[in-house]
Amino acid sequence: MNVSSIPSFGLRGKKAIVTGGSKGIGLTIATGLAHYGAEVMVTGRNEEALKDAVRNLKEHGYDVKWKRADVTSKEEVEELFSYADEVFGQLDILINNAGMNIRKPLVEVEEEDWDQVLNTNLKGIFLVGQQAAKRMINQQSGRIINISSILGQVGNPLQTSYAASKGGINQLTKVWAAELADHHITVNAIAPAYIKTPMTEGFLQDPERVEQILSRTLLKRMGEVEEVIGPAIFFASDASSYVTGQVLYVDGGWTAN
Repeated sequence: MNVSSIPSFGLRGKKAIVTGGSKGIGLTIATGLAHYGAEVMVTGRNEEALKDAVRNLKEHGYDVKWKRADVTSKEEVEELFSYADEVFGQLDILINNAGMNIRKPLVEVEEEDWDQVLNTNLKGIFLVGQQAAKRMINQQSGRIINISSILGQVGNPLQTSYAASKGGINQLTKVWAAELADHHITVNAIAPAYIKTPMTEGFLQDPERVEQILSRTLLKRMGEVEEVIGPAIFFASDASSYVTGQVLYVDGGWTAN
């Protein structure tokens, strides 16, 4: 083996967009990308949350850009990418992360609940992925990383709309991988289990729910949000150049149990 051919996990010079980047998994991945050398732009619906996140990152030495955008709006997504074109001039990495959840029993799910979750989690993934793909096709390179969930694979109560959206993300990942491979673009997904984030902190206060989760998790603990950084850097870097169409479960062994 030629040692000089060992692939790099470094991202220096790469340009990245992270949706849902003001908190939780999105903000953590954005921090990881910046740490490994990428130039990063975070986006989300809440402008003040974005400003706070970027201010905090700059205090730690990461010069991250931001742009407010609602991923359910085609116009706002197009404006986001036009702005990124001006700032970056290219797009190498998309972290397609924006998402939400409304937990209700099936018989209590309202039509507006379904629409809100599917519009954000699936339509938003599509709209953002489409704009990224157009740019990556033009430059004949790129990495699209969709953030899914184990609930796209396993069944769990109170997750009708969320699980449907995440199952859809898994299939989009495979379809896009097949469609974009000839353009030297890889498409993969990261599917975490229950990670400690602002979106999960509420129901993780319930000891019974926590016990149910731990009973299914081989490692017998919740995931820490920083544990999603490694998979994201792998998929974003040259180290994953022969990997596409995959869903990587970051789940403490849940799906192996």
